[in-house]
Amino acid sequence: MNKQQALVACVAMLVFSTVAGAEESVCFGTTGNGRLENGVKLPTSGENYEGYSTIARLAGRTYVHSTVRDIVLSAYTALETDLPNKLFKYAETGFEAGGKFKPHKTHQNGLSVDFMVPVVNASGESVHLPTHPFNRFGYDIEFDKDGRLDEWRIDYEAMAAHIVALHKVSVKRGYNVWRVIFAPELQSYLYKTQYAAYLAQHIQFSKKRSWVRHDEHYHVDFAIPCK
Repeated sequence: MNKQQALVACVAMLVFSTVAGAEESVCFGTTGNGRLENGVKLPTSGENYEGYSTIARLAGRTYVHSTVRDIVLSAYTALETDLPNKLFKYAETGFEAGGKFKPHKTHQNGLSVDFMVPVVNASGESVHLPTHPFNRFGYDIEFDKDGRLDEWRIDYEAMAAHIVALHKVSVKRGYNVWRVIFAPELQSYLYKTQYAAYLAQHIQFSKKRSWVRHDEHYHVDFAIPCK
């Protein structure tokens, strides 16, 4: 074997080992009582999205099932075309190995993702909802009955478009969205958007009030088979 052949062989081995190491995740149990193998971390940011906290990311709180990661990122990519001027932010997901994820009661098997509500400012511009330690990374934010707080208001059109994108990508890949948890008193605003008919036909919103109010974020559970 000459030097050129040896180099080609080394490159081939490196590519093979990289692909072999990129194992798909395996989830076990349920969102409320489960675990995860080969969990993957969501990227810090992208063209139209960002994570809610560098601190939380370093603490290992942004891991998901590999299929969920692919769905989430593909949905953001679709929104770059559909809503090019809108910004989005994801929040808590889960640990690399799943399991109990305080203070959440779910997020245990890599299939749950919290998304901060997209908002617009007083000028109607899409902006990121501020998330930092002083507002518990956004989870202490409280919107009023119409989805307003100070200069921000919930961008229901962008939120509905995001949920639709998540569902369409999930179905295209052979999966589904199991449920969406969002404050019941604010859900009617989503049905005033252009996506109302699609939401009514395809999305199961939880109608019960959760143990904490889901007004500053919406919780999405994906329907992916687990062991």
